[in-house]
Amino acid sequence: MKDLLLITPPFTQLNTPYPATAYLKGFLKTKNISAFQMDLGIEVILAMFSKQGLISIFTSSNIQHPTPNLQRIYSLREDYIQTIDSVITFLQGKNQTLARQICSGNFLPEASRFEQLDDMEWAFGSMGMQDKAKHLATLYLEDLSDFIVECVDENFGFSRYAERLGRSANSFDELYSHLQNDSTYIDKITLKILEERVKEVQPKLVCISVPFPGNLYSAFRCAQFIKKQFPTIKASMGGGFPNTELRDLKDERVFEFFDFITLDDGELPVELLNSNVENPNYNVFKRTFLLENNQVVYKNNAIQSDYKQSEVGTPDYSDLLLDQYISVIEIANPMHSLWSDGRWNKLTMAHGCYWGKCTFCDISLDYIKLYEPIAAKILVDRMEEMIAQTGENGFHFVDEAAPPALMRELALEIIRRKLIVTWWTNIRFEKSFSRDLCFLLKTSGCIAVSGGLEVASDRLLELIKKGVTVEQVAQVTRNFTENGIMVHAYLMYGYPTQTIQETVDSLEMVRQLFEVGVLQSGFWHQFAMTAHSPVGMFPEEFGVIPQQNDITFANNDIQFKDKTGINHDKFSFGLKKSLFNYMHGIGFDFELQDWFEFKIPRTTINQDFIISCLEKQNDFLIKPSAKVIWFGGRPQTEIFTKSKKGNSWEMMKLVFFDKKDTLEINLEKEKAEWLLKAIDLVQIDNQKALTFAQLKADFELQFDDFELFWFSKPIKTLREFGLIVL
Repeated sequence: MKDLLLITPPFTQLNTPYPATAYLKGFLKTKNISAFQMDLGIEVILAMFSKQGLISIFTSSNIQHPTPNLQRIYSLREDYIQTIDSVITFLQGKNQTLARQICSGNFLPEASRFEQLDDMEWAFGSMGMQDKAKHLATLYLEDLSDFIVECVDENFGFSRYAERLGRSANSFDELYSHLQNDSTYIDKITLKILEERVKEVQPKLVCISVPFPGNLYSAFRCAQFIKKQFPTIKASMGGGFPNTELRDLKDERVFEFFDFITLDDGELPVELLNSNVENPNYNVFKRTFLLENNQVVYKNNAIQSDYKQSEVGTPDYSDLLLDQYISVIEIANPMHSLWSDGRWNKLTMAHGCYWGKCTFCDISLDYIKLYEPIAAKILVDRMEEMIAQTGENGFHFVDEAAPPALMRELALEIIRRKLIVTWWTNIRFEKSFSRDLCFLLKTSGCIAVSGGLEVASDRLLELIKKGVTVEQVAQVTRNFTENGIMVHAYLMYGYPTQTIQETVDSLEMVRQLFEVGVLQSGFWHQFAMTAHSPVGMFPEEFGVIPQQNDITFANNDIQFKDKTGINHDKFSFGLKKSLFNYMHGIGFDFELQDWFEFKIPRTTINQDFIISCLEKQNDFLIKPSAKVIWFGGRPQTEIFTKSKKGNSWEMMKLVFFDKKDTLEINLEKEKAEWLLKAIDLVQIDNQKALTFAQLKADFELQFDDFELFWFSKPIKTLREFGLIVL
């Protein structure tokens, strides 16, 4: 018996748990509140995509409009039933030898999804056998998904369920109406698993985390079931969806399903809910909607402040079926494969966003505006705890934008503890990301970053208040790329006042960034106006006219008209098609016009604009307070004599080794001896690294002109080998 049951309803990700319940369970442990967590989504997927699950699906199917594809899948049902368990086990990483059979081409039944293979073969040509087999197995699952949508349950999707009902639902009417219908096929599987778990756990309070619109319907269906079958158990909703969408909630019918809906950080609100459930007269709440006298009321009468990030504990992944998640490879986008392939421990470096100015972002909400970083030592303590608990060394830091200074301290702490980890995160393309900082991040295990370039136009970047320029983005992405860190860019079109010329010029910038090789991955999003962003709050300042209904339920996405009158929708296909080609290293010589079926203006951007940005060097700008760090070991040395025009002097050869290369440099003996001493002082293990000013002062006790020495060819070569300045 537990105090709380924490649930993520269907569906989010196949490859890793959504972290909200793990964060919450980790906190509750610090308060001695017992909790059990479950990812209902993965449990439903595993029940459906099993031998018994497929037998049931094919038996329950109703082929009303028999297309050749549906008839083919149904005719091959025995092949699907026979192979499904082996495929799922393979995608769970437990049956890797099956890859050879899958790649042989005569193991998996194939339907329409495999028709794209000819187009995709070149994209996956460089993939290893395991990845190619994962991709083929993913196509196989997508064929089954197509069948389920057409013949069993139209609302199904691997990472969402009935998403349409949750999107911009200003009124609760449509969702409420659907909840009066009989349970769907997938509802029945969901509720059967839920019933077993509730009976087993016997919670007093069920907390359902709803991160996305695609979880909303299932959350209400689960809450409805609990109210009917277990009327003494209280039900609460929290998570990303209510935090952004339900802040203006007025419809009392919502509370036929839920007793409470909490907003923003969940730790203190849930702790107080637990106290209210234990003692109904407690009546102290934090950011909580509930029903009183048949009226929706918002209670925020707790005097206690939210917990500091250092106080919320380490995310706890116990109870979750960590060895049963499914790694898939859906499309040939390198960043998307990170999201869907492999299991990642999720952590946050800092609460909120340290920048907090972007005009398209929900900067008025606490999850963005309240910035609070976590000390690097605490972060790495948490990483070590999670590695011990999960057996996984991969980390996805889910920050809005990870702060460069904290990333530096985190990397240094990881290296000093000699931890072997792999990690990636979201960033802003700050000029702080120098070549040396990127080298440090890579050395600590950073493999990828994603960041918002948004609109590659300096006018619009200023209007967005992004705080970067295209030139800066080019230089920063170059620094990451040269250190072997993959870069993914979020790209935006249709921002208010954006002209057709600016869209074309933005595409040209993106083309050049991919052509020179400093971007490896990207995705175009059409601008969406949200209620809590500066554009949504002050639309007249951005030249847009909102078109909004009365709000009684969800309020986030706002329909609007741009005063320019431009229909940005028509650019979607051409932008995405060109990007798909650029990501695979082709199509750079096509005219931009070739990607569109309507007339566009010629670009006004010089064809060498990005190259010229990258030719600008800032190597001579070093702050006196910058720390100097050496990553290598002590070199082998050899003294020799150099003669020139009758003069001779002693030299020293220093031979450095790293994992891949050997480097030899020759220096005058005295300067070489100084360098050896300096290298000992600036070793990565030395907690008190010397500053650049201290190193310069020490050098100039013996010699003249430190800058001449520091920027000489031998030291420049050594700097590329692991002598960095941060």
